[in-house]
Amino acid sequence: MPPPVPAELPAEVPAEVPAELPAELLGGHLRVLRAAAGTGRLPGRDELDACRADGRRAAELGVPLRRLVDAALAAALTPRAPSADVPAAPPPALLPALRRSVGALMAGYEEAQHAALREAEQERRVFVDDLLQGRAERLAERAEHFGLRLAESYQVAVARGLDENGPDRIERDLTARFGSHNILVAVRDGLLVCVVPATLPAAVGEFTHHVRSRFPAGWRVGVGRPQRGPGGIVTSYREAAGALDLADRLGLRHDVVKAADLLVFPVLLRDRGAMEDLVTSVLSPMLGARGGHEPLLETLEAVFAAHGNQTAAARRLGISTRAVTYRLQRVHRLTGFSPDDPTQRFTLETAVLGARLLDWPWD
Repeated sequence: MPPPVPAELPAEVPAEVPAELPAELLGGHLRVLRAAAGTGRLPGRDELDACRADGRRAAELGVPLRRLVDAALAAALTPRAPSADVPAAPPPALLPALRRSVGALMAGYEEAQHAALREAEQERRVFVDDLLQGRAERLAERAEHFGLRLAESYQVAVARGLDENGPDRIERDLTARFGSHNILVAVRDGLLVCVVPATLPAAVGEFTHHVRSRFPAGWRVGVGRPQRGPGGIVTSYREAAGALDLADRLGLRHDVVKAADLLVFPVLLRDRGAMEDLVTSVLSPMLGARGGHEPLLETLEAVFAAHGNQTAAARRLGISTRAVTYRLQRVHRLTGFSPDDPTQRFTLETAVLGARLLDWPWD
């Protein structure tokens, strides 16, 4: 016996909604079917709007789209007459009306889903802003929604040099490996921010790997120290962003800079007046040097970075070792401090770091 096919739905015979669905979800759809079966009329704009509203409501209630469509198709079927050997053919308008009605249901369902995604993304952005600024209103409760347990220790890494499509792809890759409950990735203030549990140090390395693979040249990653609690996340984030700033001001060449490696610099800057006095006292005589002070500063930086190895410093600067030696002698004559003396070398290096941090010379 062949399966039943859509048959005529007389206006006085109501189609039924499957029991597992709320009856109101297909109200607009049923009216369309009855009108098409009874009068041959195709649905108008108002009727299709009602179907879209039904679809949106179904999505909000969490009804699977497949179940909704199955119910809509089932509502177009009626048992064939007992005396008929062959099911009756549907009226000409029924199938086009069914198609338009189901299409409107699906369109409404998708609209609701897109709206929910936009709302979730906005909620996520607000949460990230509150989290990284330390605004504590219901923070722990909201954090659990994103899989974060704020009583634990977390570490924050930030990447600069965003690629347009990089953030979404990096987040997908990280959550695929470590789970969405362990990783929070967001964009804030032009930085890609990654918050991970301190118990997952490999996640920071994986984050850096994806940044290296997907960001254009010029990218850099800053890494904060593991810190505990909501305030700890704020601190780690500020450390990571501060590490990027320090790396720029100091002219560091590293692609990845860790706050733990730069702890001396906030200490140096804590007493700005004392640092300015040191820079002025030690380096001011170089301002009158022939050729300017900058080549002498760059030479000192290169020598300090090479741990006193003048040959390596020369390669870094692209000049001869003899030129490096000559410049260091000039520094000694002008300032009275020699890079070869351990105590004087420390004073010189601190003054050079202070000069870079404070954008010396000042107007």
